[in-house]
Parts: sequence; structure tokens; C-alpha cells
Amino acid sequence: MSLNQTLHARSWAAKSLASLLAGFVLAFSLPTLALAQAAASAPAETVAPAPAPAPAPAAPVVSSEAVDNPYGLKALWNQGDYVARTTLFILAIMSMGSWYFIFTKVYEQRQMLKSATASGEAFWKTSSVKAGVGALEEGSAFRFIAEQGIRASEHHEGTMVESIDKHTWISMSVDRALSSVQNRLQDGMAFLATVGSTAPFVGLFGTVWGIYNALVKIGISGQASIDKVAGPVGESLIMTAFGLAVAVPAVMGYNWLLRRNKAVMDQAKAFAGDLHNVLIAGKR
Repeated sequence: MSLNQTLHARSWAAKSLASLLAGFVLAFSLPTLALAQAAASAPAETVAPAPAPAPAPAAPVVSSEAVDNPYGLKALWNQGDYVARTTLFILAIMSMGSWYFIFTKVYEQRQMLKSATASGEAFWKTSSVKAGVGALEEGSAFRFIAEQGIRASEHHEGTMVESIDKHTWISMSVDRALSSVQNRLQDGMAFLATVGSTAPFVGLFGTVWGIYNALVKIGISGQASIDKVAGPVGESLIMTAFGLAVAVPAVMGYNWLLRRNKAVMDQAKAFAGDLHNVLIAGKR
């Protein structure tokens, strides 16, 4: 083979190899170009904005307004029937009466004790019983006893009681005066004793009536929920507390006043005994 033929064959082989490589490159590049053109021609998708964060809950506002107690004393009076209101009214009358007698009896006993002190300082230092009576306080129990003793000693002779021994007649008159003083000291004590013994039972009646109302409401509603029974049961407990609150001061006041009455009567009896001896001796 000549040199020209050889060069021509090599040149043709190089061109064939270059054409083959260009075909491979074009085959691999066409899908990539197609995908790029499709992406460029497709409309841009709308991107949804991110949701805004939820606002933080506001802090609860604390109200300073007082909340009415639905099971208190006011609710008991407004929602209670006539039986409950009557029971409360009776307990209120008992309580007011008890405190009235306690205060009035304490004042009366104090005045009598002062009169007893005055009688020891002024009455027995006078020259006669009549002068001693004038030294005593007007309206006092000790002056009343002295006046009754003097009247008995002065109106013994010349009357229908003259047949009675003078000693006996003066003793009877002084004893009657002492009984009158004791009866005056006992005023109101029976009321205190009655309140102290009956007020718990009046409160217990209110308790029973409240429980009865609770059972009625349970039967009507058909369910024993707390809102159905809380009101009547609370009402019954309040009634029980009121009964005890009325009874306890009455009992304690009765016992305290009874002991003070005994101290006052001991002073009055001692004064009456000394007066009786003076009148029997003829001192007027």
C-alpha cells in the first residue's frame, strides 16, 4: 500500500471516531435539556404563607366583687319556707330575751350589793331605825325590808293581830319582805331556764325540717346530686347552730345569776335578822 492510501485510511478512521463520540454526547445531553426546558416552561407554584402563631391567652382578670354565698344566712331567709322563717324568728326572740334579762339582772344585783354595803356603813351607825331608814337609798330592797319591819312593830297594838305575839308578827313581816325581794330577784330566771332547755330542740326541729326538704327535692329531681341537697342540708345545719348559740348563753347566764342571787339574799337575810332583833328590843 502506498503512503497516500495509508494516510487517507487513518484520516477516515479519525473522522468516524469523532462522529461516534459526538453522537454519544448528543444522546446523553438531550434528556437533560428537555427537563430543563419543561421546568422553565411550567408555571411557578404559589407558596402558601406560614400560619401566624396563635395569640397567647389573656391573663384572667381577678374580680374584687364579693360572691354571695348561696347557702348562707341570707339565702336561708330568702329561699326558706314559712316554717324555716318562723323557727328563725322564735330563736331570735329567745336570744334577745335572754340577753335582756342577763343584763338587767346583773344591773339589779349590782345595785342591791351596793345597798348592802351602804346599809353596813350608814344604817347601823344611826341612833334609831327610822333615822337609819332615811340613810338608805330610796327604792332599795334593804330600805323596803326596814320599812316593813317598822310598820309591823308600830301597828301591832290595838289591831286584830294584837293576839299574835309581837315577836312572831315582826318575824312574819320581815320574812314576807324577804320573800318579796327574792321573788323580784327571780324575775326572768324562769325565762332563761326555759330558753336553755328548749332552744336546742327548736333548732333540732329546724334541722329535721331542712332534711325533710332535702329528701323532697331529691325525690322530685330523681337524682341525689350535691346541688339538690346542699341548700336544705346547709339550712338544717344553720338551724342547729342557732339553737345551740341561743341555749348556751341562757344556761350559763342562769347558773351565774343564780349564784349571784344567793350572795345577794345572804346579805338581805343577815340585814333582816339584825333588824328583827333591834325591833324586838324596842328600838325604833
